[in-house]
Amino acid sequence: METYLKIEHVSKQYGQFTALNDISLDIRKGEFICFLGPSGCGKTTLLRAIAGLDLASSGKITQGGKETTFLSPEKRDFGIVFQSYALFPNLTVSENIGLGLRNQGKDNKTVDDAVNHWLEVIGLPDAGIKYPNQLSGGQQQRVALARALSLSPGLLLLDEPLSALDAKVRSHLRDEIRRLQRKLGITTIMVTHDQEEALAMADRIVVMNHGVIEQVGTPQEIYQKPASRFVADFVGNMNFIPASVVSEQDIRIGETLLPKPCDSLKRGVQFELGMRPEDLHFLEIGKQTASSFPVKIEELEFQGTYVRAECRVQGEYQGGTIKVDVPIRELRELALERGHYHFVNLSNKHAHIFQAQT
Repeated sequence: METYLKIEHVSKQYGQFTALNDISLDIRKGEFICFLGPSGCGKTTLLRAIAGLDLASSGKITQGGKETTFLSPEKRDFGIVFQSYALFPNLTVSENIGLGLRNQGKDNKTVDDAVNHWLEVIGLPDAGIKYPNQLSGGQQQRVALARALSLSPGLLLLDEPLSALDAKVRSHLRDEIRRLQRKLGITTIMVTHDQEEALAMADRIVVMNHGVIEQVGTPQEIYQKPASRFVADFVGNMNFIPASVVSEQDIRIGETLLPKPCDSLKRGVQFELGMRPEDLHFLEIGKQTASSFPVKIEELEFQGTYVRAECRVQGEYQGGTIKVDVPIRELRELALERGHYHFVNLSNKHAHIFQAQT
């Protein structure tokens, strides 16, 4: 598929502070991309550089074959939706949606037809005569989306569009935006710090930290094959279990010897074993294996479809607690309770190796 937006070696400095450091990225036509990362990682700065709201200090941005690096926002082809909706409170919903079209000099009938079309698309056909303050937050956000899309932009930019909404509305609107984006086939970039949102919505996720890209990949790749400890820690839950290589065959966790998870680990190396809570599991009493180690259950947190067990590794152990996700059915079969001792089994297939934290 053709590249629609090309970002080459883009950097952005604010005085001594580097907000973006040599960012390169290709975005394909019709893709839904999420920029994901903690506050201050550079994701909004990158979005604003693409929009021309904050010009890059160096590098090159090409959209649809045309260089846009230093163009003013009005000369670029995009629609943008902010976290704050940014609707005009003194204009009706219809007037808000039609404003851009009127500014382009479109006649009344064209504007009215477009407004009615978009009110239908966002599921608010009767809201045209209302003012923004008469709508809920979720409805206002849909109007902001319709306003951005009414000009048929080549690129849709979403800056944390759902973070001001409550969980249920957010989940519903998430599905709506994704459905609409697929239907229109519009290239979309969304900035978010919510990993669940990114995993649910994106074709590809760009994980950022300290102004650089840590990893680009599909939600499955980011989750199952994190490229760095930061990505593993930021996306989903990950246990980091301190371990050391004690022989050609064995590693030590706490006071237990276990088979080496990969051949490349050399004797004497200290490392961290990364394991998702759902990839660890308890064994029935008396059924421990060569790949299991003993723990004491300290907490059991009910999470709906599963229970998260917080466990302490027995013996001399430098790490914190280990989380194990147990499906409800399994919980009943194993009769797990706080204070009980059990064996946890490691699966090398799901293990990630990270350098020990100094």
